[in-house]
Amino acid sequence: MSVFQSSWDAFVSFVGHGLTGASWWQVLIVALVLTHITIASVTIFLHRHQAHRSLDLHPIPSHFFRFWLWMTTGMVTKEWAAIHRKHHAKCEQVGDPHSPKVFGIKKVFFEGAELYRAEAKNKETLARYGHGTPDDWMERHVYTGRSRLGVSLMLIINVLLFGGLGLAVWAVQMAWIPIWAAGVVNGIGHYWGYRNFEAADASTNVSPWGIIIGGEELHNNHHTYPTSAKLSVKPYEFDIGWMYITILKSLGLATVKKTAPKMAYGDVKPVADEKTLEAIIANRYEVMAGYAREMRAAAKAELAALKARQADTSLLQAARRWLHRDDDKVPAEVRPKLAQVRAEHPVLDKMHAMREELRQLWSTTNASREQLAADLQAWCHRAEESGIAALRDFSVRLRSAHA
Repeated sequence: MSVFQSSWDAFVSFVGHGLTGASWWQVLIVALVLTHITIASVTIFLHRHQAHRSLDLHPIPSHFFRFWLWMTTGMVTKEWAAIHRKHHAKCEQVGDPHSPKVFGIKKVFFEGAELYRAEAKNKETLARYGHGTPDDWMERHVYTGRSRLGVSLMLIINVLLFGGLGLAVWAVQMAWIPIWAAGVVNGIGHYWGYRNFEAADASTNVSPWGIIIGGEELHNNHHTYPTSAKLSVKPYEFDIGWMYITILKSLGLATVKKTAPKMAYGDVKPVADEKTLEAIIANRYEVMAGYAREMRAAAKAELAALKARQADTSLLQAARRWLHRDDDKVPAEVRPKLAQVRAEHPVLDKMHAMREELRQLWSTTNASREQLAADLQAWCHRAEESGIAALRDFSVRLRSAHA
């Protein structure tokens, strides 16, 4: 009887806690670690290495990430890379596989995984955008077409290690990428957040601290510089995926191919020349971000002046967040308010107009290099003669830029 009781107790213990005998809080920690490894695998291997080729990986981490993703997500490398490349090529247009602008935020947030699976069946997408992804024996005979085998193996391992709690761990693993990557990054990352750069799309940074989604929270930065292996650009931003890449690089397991450009400054030139033009165009997003800071500062000064006169500030308060945005990014209902603000505030009107003129330096396609350099020189002259300190200082700084 005692032998039977002991066997029964051992069986109950195994069912409840598995081979590890871990408590619920220990299992919770393990689950968070496992899901974080999956996030790291997606951002480092699938996204930065495979889809954008911003870094090269040694075969050891490359094969580990591929195997891990097969077990924890069932995703196929070629499918993921192709769908993501198509997203960049068709961003927020008809054909974008998961755009909130096309499908609506609720559809992308709650059914992002379904949109991914539907696009994965599109052979034209895979053929056009899936080039350069793994095509070895393992990919053809193990990973591709056997997604259920991988996730089933993960289920068995979890149950063996943690017993009944292993089912919960597995469920969390299966839901982690659909919620965070398909829902939050693809949905919220094009709908809500802050923007460092006026990228051509509506991408946003969901959070300045890229930890939970491996740095993918910095989505506006990524859409501005899609081939950069590092997603953080500001001193206060943190990209944990970049930290892991740095560690892999120090171990000789990764080679970074490209990061976001950074404007270099030197002595102020008497006049802006073609080298200045080259530097400005290469770093145009950073240039416009700097101009946006000046416009926000000017708007703040105008607000202070209105308050000093005890005048109504509501119109400027409502419109000032749009003063530094491209015209096509301003909502239709805001444009009349913006026009009224410009009419009432000559400084802001001048800065807004000159912003658009500056943007034409890289938007114009039919002007020669010499003509664009002459246009830049003329722009700088008008800015420094405008009587607006913010414009003058900005122009002087531009004349110190070099490639």
